[in-house]
Amino acid sequence: MSKLALANLAAAAAATSAGASVVATRLVVGEIDPVTLAFRRYVIAVICLAPMLPFIWPKRWIGWAEIGKIAALGALFFGLFPWAFSASLQYTTAARGAISLATIPIQTLIIAAIFGHERLTRAKTIGVSLAFAGILVVFGPEALAADGGDYLFGDGLMLFGAACAALYSVFGRATFGRHGPMFVTVLAMIFGVLALLPLWLAGGATAGMPRLTTNGWLAVLFLGTVGGAPQFTLFTWALRWLPPTRTVIYLTLNPISAMFLAVLLLGEAVTASLLIGLLFVLGAIFLANPPGKSGRQPVTTTQTPSKREAA
Repeated sequence: MSKLALANLAAAAAATSAGASVVATRLVVGEIDPVTLAFRRYVIAVICLAPMLPFIWPKRWIGWAEIGKIAALGALFFGLFPWAFSASLQYTTAARGAISLATIPIQTLIIAAIFGHERLTRAKTIGVSLAFAGILVVFGPEALAADGGDYLFGDGLMLFGAACAALYSVFGRATFGRHGPMFVTVLAMIFGVLALLPLWLAGGATAGMPRLTTNGWLAVLFLGTVGGAPQFTLFTWALRWLPPTRTVIYLTLNPISAMFLAVLLLGEAVTASLLIGLLFVLGAIFLANPPGKSGRQPVTTTQTPSKREAA
């Protein structure tokens, strides 16, 4: 199987894992505040990944400028993005949040086109629009039915988080190619935890360990392990081989896969809108990845191929 095919599978697996993370979050969110949950999740992920850092660190010093870029990427994707995601759901509904989050491919396409990272083609525009339409089909009726004064503030926070993810996808790709996706993921996640630390401390971290149920602790462990290290490593590895827009369009599977998992794990009902929305999203993914089109070549890495292929 080619690297491009594996990259598409990695992006799909990361999006599906993110859907499972949404379900796990729903199971524990009533027992712990969002910032503490995000902070502890990534602390667990860092504990899982940090022992690998000495073995994947480049032999040559990469320079403070490169470390600064990785720190900015980490603050965006592992700091500001999860904070905005968690904080927004305190003010808006899950349905409205899902629609705002589904703007990641749209924002990525616009940013990539403005800065010359990708060409704004008709196929990409149709694919991204179709994916967003699928989310509107699933969550639109519930979102429109919601009324309240704080919803716009929550929507703004979620859109801000989506912008952070889009910037990470567009501007991180060259860094992944230069230093390898695993190295960048681990180091960026460490900087993301450091970015969340002030928010965690301001939220009353000195109060001690949260009192969680057994299911709550299992959900937190799942979010830090399966929903942390493998999920973001797969997503970053996919960005190493695929253009940003093609990678992030898989993220529209996130809320839909979460609803399917909620059907299986939480006993929620399958609706016609869910199935129609899924067909829209799958059609968008097919348009973004037409047969026989390899797309843009992956960014070359400065490290030896054997080490980076292993990463």
